Amino acid sequence: MNEAAREHETVQEHSLRQSLASFRSDREAGWKAFEALLDRVEKRSPKALAEEELLSLPMLYRSALSSLSVARATSLDNALIAYLESLCLRGYLYLYGTRRGLAPRIASFFLHDWPAAVRDLWRETLVSFALMTVGAIAGFRLVAADKSWFDAIIPPSLAGGRGPDASAEVLRTMLYDGGSGFLSGFAAYLFTHNVQVAILAFALGFALTVPTVLLVLLNGCMLGALLQVYSSKGLGIELGGWLAIHGTTELFAIMLAGAAGMRIGTRIAFPGDLTRMAAAARAGRVAASAMVGVTVMLLFAGVLEGIGRQTITGDVTRYAIGGGMLAFWLAYFYLVQMVAHGES
Repeated sequence: MNEAAREHETVQEHSLRQSLASFRSDREAGWKAFEALLDRVEKRSPKALAEEELLSLPMLYRSALSSLSVARATSLDNALIAYLESLCLRGYLYLYGTRRGLAPRIASFFLHDWPAAVRDLWRETLVSFALMTVGAIAGFRLVAADKSWFDAIIPPSLAGGRGPDASAEVLRTMLYDGGSGFLSGFAAYLFTHNVQVAILAFALGFALTVPTVLLVLLNGCMLGALLQVYSSKGLGIELGGWLAIHGTTELFAIMLAGAAGMRIGTRIAFPGDLTRMAAAARAGRVAASAMVGVTVMLLFAGVLEGIGRQTITGDVTRYAIGGGMLAFWLAYFYLVQMVAHGES
């Protein structure tokens, strides 16, 4: 009985090998032709194919789909099924996938992808705003209680001895003389620092958001410490105007970078039903879109800082520019996009 069963299995295996060989010999030429055409158009462009070759692509694609259907139904070689699945997927993506040029992709990013990513991060953005506010209050109170904290928060090499002990006249001159001296150096440092903070706040979000939180708090502390020094000399409003020109854009960008880092960190810490890698990948798509936009905002802030700090000295004008930029970003990210998409 065992001998008969083994003979039957041998016959079946031989028949299957013959069927597979026959299946390959009848259809493999079409698969290879389809694969060769796809290789050419993917590496170059449709112009690399002749007209008849372009017309043959849909027919070869349907033939490959038919072969895949037969291979699956008859349980043929798994390697062959995997090959046909890959070939059919490539064909589908080329024939029916969306292919856009650079200009439409850029337009889509600014019109939809970036604002949608920022709106998706609204919870984390509020947390980032709260952290920066807490940091600013802490920096203000620490320097008010003990002026030595100023050097601990803002590097002494940058302050150059012109911190809490500087006179009101010196500090006022720094606000309105085009930026020479301490405040000019602080402005350059602040821009560079904020770019670094934005990148690190995003990149270090993988460490369960802890470094991101600390960086946002530190950024707030620096602002609070500087504000305390100027406020103690009766120049808090004037400093606010100087900072507002570029600060509303710059600080908003920092908060968005922090939000992006928090999204990744919290998804890794609490992945839900997904694996940690899958959760991080999903969060990373939203966070990455937001971060590309953050770099654009920081470029805007750099232009505003470079021009506004040197040429605009009126407090009202400074506040108007800063407030106008903040209103623009809020409308762009939330109001206009929500109305356009019928969101509530």
